[in-house]
Amino acid sequence: MAGKLVPGESRLFEAYETLAGTYDEFYDGRQVRTAVRGVVDQLDQLGPQELRRRLKLADASFFKGGVTFAVYTDQRGAEKIFPFDLIPRVVAADDWLRVESGLKQRVQALNAFLNDVYGDQRILSEGIIPSYMVEGASGYLPAMRGVRPAKGVYIHIAGIDLIRGPDGAFVVLEDNARTPSGVSYVLENRMAMKRVYPHIFKNAGVRAIEEYPDALRRALTAVHPDPADEARVVVLTPGPLNSAYFEHGFLARRMGCELVEGRDLFVDDGRVFAKTTRGPMRVDVIYRRIDDDFLDPDVFNPDSTLGVPGLIGAYAKGNVVLANAVGNGIADDKAIYPFVPDMIRFYLSEEPILGQVQTYVCARDDDRDYVLEHVGELVVKAVNEAGGYGMLVGPRATTAEHADFADRIRANPRNYIAQPLVELSSCPTWTSGRVEPRRVDLRPYVISGDGTWVLPGGLTRVALVKGSYVVNSSQGGGSKDTWVLSKR
Repeated sequence: MAGKLVPGESRLFEAYETLAGTYDEFYDGRQVRTAVRGVVDQLDQLGPQELRRRLKLADASFFKGGVTFAVYTDQRGAEKIFPFDLIPRVVAADDWLRVESGLKQRVQALNAFLNDVYGDQRILSEGIIPSYMVEGASGYLPAMRGVRPAKGVYIHIAGIDLIRGPDGAFVVLEDNARTPSGVSYVLENRMAMKRVYPHIFKNAGVRAIEEYPDALRRALTAVHPDPADEARVVVLTPGPLNSAYFEHGFLARRMGCELVEGRDLFVDDGRVFAKTTRGPMRVDVIYRRIDDDFLDPDVFNPDSTLGVPGLIGAYAKGNVVLANAVGNGIADDKAIYPFVPDMIRFYLSEEPILGQVQTYVCARDDDRDYVLEHVGELVVKAVNEAGGYGMLVGPRATTAEHADFADRIRANPRNYIAQPLVELSSCPTWTSGRVEPRRVDLRPYVISGDGTWVLPGGLTRVALVKGSYVVNSSQGGGSKDTWVLSKR
């Protein structure tokens, strides 16, 4: 029978060895963690042969569905099937309650910060954050000061990257408040897992995630300035060559709205319209997947052919909602990240629920001196890079690479931060015909409109290369389905 061990075959996790120094998601030493025992026992009984069979089914499903991403630097071809591991990452109900509360708190504080720095700037005048840290950031747009988005919501969709340290506690690694991607893979992963493991999934009591597109659409329409009118929503994409184009189309279909490019929209008398076969259609909300610089050639990059001339003027008048808001880059600048706990205390009068990683800001003299002296021991990051680019993992880099990054820091200190090499948690992963531990992180998604909703789970990214700490798909990483268990 499918799902039972073949006579003489070993169990799936029989030879599994945890990774020294990490928190393993399934095992505490040789013992299965209590909260995940039911899932682990059922997976263990499948055995390697059955897992291979089911993996083929999942791969065929992804191939047929066109679940792809693009790697611009790969000369062999841009479009690739997203690597997916059939062993889920399982999060206990009690652990998730703390994560959920902490994410809501963090996004609320970040949204208050954006309202403030584009408004009265109290946090700067009171010295909580040095003014030069904001004013010198590429993600801060002075032209947007005084332009308040509908109902004060800047961050409609946040992707907050979490890691689990050796003590098992989730902490925030970085914030994504501009155009966070990846949620389409979360939903596709879940559909594949429900087909591949119908009985295990049902027995585990996994919380549902399929509500995400509806929750997103509700949040976007909730901030529409004229509640008497039904908001017309579109998804604005840079086009098929973008690495996340699959996701843009996927979310547009799931939300029941149009997928448009900049050339499909125009502004007339301060209002935005879409070109349709039935004539111009008024657009009220734009879920944009285009960076700030390319949104409006009249205001930002004049050479942009991706955006819409006049769009920022319509936005400033309150005639269209842009999600996420323009100027959010200052909220996920890596050099602003160390100040988020102070934001929580300043705006909410609360202590942070979630911890974060110790961070050295190279714009500060003492921090920069320390980083330059210990560059071989730290992880150095460019503040506005993503996807694993612009990063030095000091303990794994060469002396020449250390010297190169030291020169970069001296030349432009505001552009770099550094952190200790934090040991990411590991999770059993099927690789090279066996189960081995691989490091993982987690990107939950937080939606804000007239309230705040957190997707139960998120995108677990896994470093498929043995020994690697880099989980990004552009750097050879893959993904797992994240199973948040219901409290029973």
